[in-house]
Amino acid sequence: MADVNDDAKVGYRRIEVLTGPGRRRRWSAEEKGRIVAETLAPGAVVSEVARRWQVCPQQVFGWRREARADVAADCTAQGITVAPGFVPIVSAATRPAPGPRMASAASVIEVELAGAVVRVSGVGDGAELTAVLRAIRASASEG
Repeated sequence: MADVNDDAKVGYRRIEVLTGPGRRRRWSAEEKGRIVAETLAPGAVVSEVARRWQVCPQQVFGWRREARADVAADCTAQGITVAPGFVPIVSAATRPAPGPRMASAASVIEVELAGAVVRVSGVGDGAELTAVLRAIRASASEG
C-alpha cells in the first residue's frame, strides 16, 4: 500500500527550471549596436539593459569595449586624432576670493598616468587632490 510519506523517506529530488534562451545566440551588428547605444543613454544602467535583452552584463561591457576600439581604429584609419576627454572638477563648497600666495615647489603635485600628466598646485586640505585621484582611478578602471 502506498503512503503519502513515501516520497519523504526516499530523500530529496532535484528539479531544474530553465528560463530564458536555451541555446547560444548570434547577435547581428545592428542588434549589438542597438543594445550598446541603449546603455550609453543618460541614466541607463547596463545591468538593467542586459536583463531586458536577456544578455549577461559582462557581454554588454565587452561589446562596449569593442565599439570603443572600433571607433578608435576608424579615427586612426581616417587620420583623425582623438584627444582624451577630461571632466572638470567642481567643488560644491564656495571658495574664498583668491589672495596673494607664494608658489613653492612643494605645493605642486604631479600625477602621470598613461602618457598624461596632471598637475595640481596650491593643495590646501587635500579634498581637491582626493577628488582628482578618485577621478583618475575611475577613468583608469573603465579603460
